[in-house]
Amino acid sequence: MDSFYDYDVVVVGAGHAGTEAALAAARLGAKTVLLTANLDTVAQMSCNPAIGGVGKGHIVREIDALGGAMGRAIDATGIQFRMLNVRKGPAMQGPRAQADKRRYQDEIKRIVEEQPNLHLRQEKVIEVLTESFSNEFPDCDQQIIGVRVVGDAIYRAKSVVLCCGTFMRGLIHIGSLQFPGGRASEAPANRISESLLKAGIQLSRFKTGTPARLNGKTICYSRLERQDGDETPRPFSFLNRKIEIEQIPCWMTYTNPALHQFIRDNFSRAPMFSGQISSTGPRYCPSIETKIDRFGEKERHQLYLEPESRTTNEVYINGLSTSFPRDIQDQMIRMIAGLENAQIMRYAYAIEYDYAPPHQLKASLETKKIAGLFFAGQLNGTTGYEEAGAQGLIAGTNAAFRLNSNAEPFIPTRDESYIGVMLDDLVTRSVDEPYRMFTSRAEYRLLLRQDNADRRLTPLAYRIGLVDDVRWNRLQFKEKSIQETQLLLNSTHDANGSLLKFLRRPETDWAAMIERLPVLREVDSEVAEQVSIDAKYAGYIERQEMEIERQKRLAFRKIPASFSYRDLIHLRAEAKEKLEKIRPVDLAQASRITGITPADIAVLLVCLEKRSLE
Repeated sequence: MDSFYDYDVVVVGAGHAGTEAALAAARLGAKTVLLTANLDTVAQMSCNPAIGGVGKGHIVREIDALGGAMGRAIDATGIQFRMLNVRKGPAMQGPRAQADKRRYQDEIKRIVEEQPNLHLRQEKVIEVLTESFSNEFPDCDQQIIGVRVVGDAIYRAKSVVLCCGTFMRGLIHIGSLQFPGGRASEAPANRISESLLKAGIQLSRFKTGTPARLNGKTICYSRLERQDGDETPRPFSFLNRKIEIEQIPCWMTYTNPALHQFIRDNFSRAPMFSGQISSTGPRYCPSIETKIDRFGEKERHQLYLEPESRTTNEVYINGLSTSFPRDIQDQMIRMIAGLENAQIMRYAYAIEYDYAPPHQLKASLETKKIAGLFFAGQLNGTTGYEEAGAQGLIAGTNAAFRLNSNAEPFIPTRDESYIGVMLDDLVTRSVDEPYRMFTSRAEYRLLLRQDNADRRLTPLAYRIGLVDDVRWNRLQFKEKSIQETQLLLNSTHDANGSLLKFLRRPETDWAAMIERLPVLREVDSEVAEQVSIDAKYAGYIERQEMEIERQKRLAFRKIPASFSYRDLIHLRAEAKEKLEKIRPVDLAQASRITGITPADIAVLLVCLEKRSLE
């Protein structure tokens, strides 16, 4: 006889997406259970033990501004912190931290275990359970009722969030060797794929990979270039004032022409070239064999040697991902400066896995086909811990909101956050390769800086209950200090006008401001930074805000869910096909679909206006 467990929200998979999803749902008061096949791998860093970067670091600060755990966890467990692109403007700067892999997992698990309304259980999910129902959205005739686990126990819920990572029909490649696995030494989740296909969800295949790990004691560091962290590291979390740790150095070396030729000579043994792997891999994190093939003119590529923990000698080789067989990997390592005697502790591998093309999702990350079923993380065709964590937070939030029939979904927009950019990119343009966030994806990046994520998103999070009074009061105090400082500068004059006008000069820094008005020495560094950036970029920000208002006018023109594009005589066949596939919610989203022209939007606008008059 089946056993039944009743919850409001069930989250499947305890990686970076699943933990943020479960925490968000629980913070909103939903009785939530987080199911994972192995309690010892909660929030495991399967690839590089690092958080952040340009674009990715912006997302982590946004997760933190929305009350998520990733920023606090890396602040507590980081071993090296760096702000990237410091020579560029503030919109291009991004925080990155190397993590203590073991401690990061433990910290996230601790946060999950201590969260009220959240239960953590070791269970292997084998099936999503649905039932038929009527719904206003086209093609949606099912709703989720729960999941089945090994042993035929059933977890019943109105909302289910799937965060399966690379486990769905995962297939690992090391040279010609192939074996099923969601990660090395872990079983795949094949039956979930079968269950989704049966329910009408379209699945496709992507590929990713990871480098070998070396024994740090066997590396000749004297032949490497040392890379230290920032002298004054900046926290990821807006709740933390400073980072006070002893930082561990990372190291840099390079590939060389002899290694490149060795790799070319052995292309036939690489699954990516032998035809063994046909799935698309990440463009911006390619295997070393792909780099050598794609960039044949380059004589060398940078390799970063990054410690995985304070308590282990394992070292990650950033830039040397591969699926070559073991004997080739052994020889490759010995051809690199500083690694001539290095010992491999874990061999590199590639993995192919199922993902669900995200045009099947609403912007809330709920599937269009099955009401109450949400997808997050690599299941949606993305890559990276940060992208996964952000999707998990949004999916978990909306899974909880769905319990209240009157609640609107929480969907950050492109002008509010990088998270909004990612959501819109996924559901509007879908993906044909693993999606990674870059600052270049955001058209309003001057507004979406990593330094102001709390000012942009914490008010939204507080309004819907994602953050508590402690975080809200901290932001209120900061905003008050910013306003008071701006008023002080605007009301203080010298021979050249107000000090606020003086601050707008590109060459003026805060030290120069203090020389003119010593009382500014007492201004908090975060407040000084915000006042400076707001002053220097005021004109650019104003222009971006005008463009945002123009886009909002398009967004006001909603498109009914049942709207039939096939009946529009004057709409191009390609436009009909793409609009039917994506089913945009408004004209603004329709205009961002790849291949949709201004002429298509004009036709659509006329038809919508005509329909509203009927």
